[in-house]
Amino acid sequence: MEEINTMNFQKREGSRFKVFEEEEKSHLHPLPLTRFKMTEWATAKVQPNYHVQVDYKFYSVPYEYVREDVDVRITADVIELYFKDVRIASHPRKKKSEDPYATNPDHMPDHHRLYLDHNPENNRKWARNIGPNMERLVEHILKTNVEKKALNILNGLRSTASKRTDTELEAASKTLLEISSHPTVAVLKSILERQKKKQADKQLVREPQKEDYGFTRGATYFGRDKK
Repeated sequence: MEEINTMNFQKREGSRFKVFEEEEKSHLHPLPLTRFKMTEWATAKVQPNYHVQVDYKFYSVPYEYVREDVDVRITADVIELYFKDVRIASHPRKKKSEDPYATNPDHMPDHHRLYLDHNPENNRKWARNIGPNMERLVEHILKTNVEKKALNILNGLRSTASKRTDTELEAASKTLLEISSHPTVAVLKSILERQKKKQADKQLVREPQKEDYGFTRGATYFGRDKK
């Protein structure tokens, strides 16, 4: 810090230090807790993939703003996006070495969010909630196929599973693993169908057989039992 000059003025009384002490010091304020940040503003159009490009990095906004022009506030560590003076998104600023996309899942349309959730670990969790045999089946599918193909197979499996109870799925998975060393979703479907038919047949047997022969008049009614 530069030292305050204590030498007396040549053309007036006192010194620069004395003026500071008597006139200027009382007007000083403490430094702010955070350092001042240089801010830059820009305008950008939201791309069809609901991201805005800033310095070759891409930052998401809610997908409702696709094709709209937004204002971008840029600092050394934050990217903020505004639509008509309302902030609609904020992201830590990406470094050059980082992945180019900063995507908030809440900004995605529903079908994109479902695709994001459709990954190996989430499928393992789903299977684990059903039972150990379904977990073994899902693990087999993931290990014996490349990831993209495995996820497509699991998508079909979960579509089939949405129409069945966990108990039915676990029982069918157990049967499938017992009868096949190369279990497939197609075979699982056929097992589920057989289970359904078998259950329906049992229900039919349990129901009492009702016979309705209508109203029948006896011989007494017609006087034939008279001797």
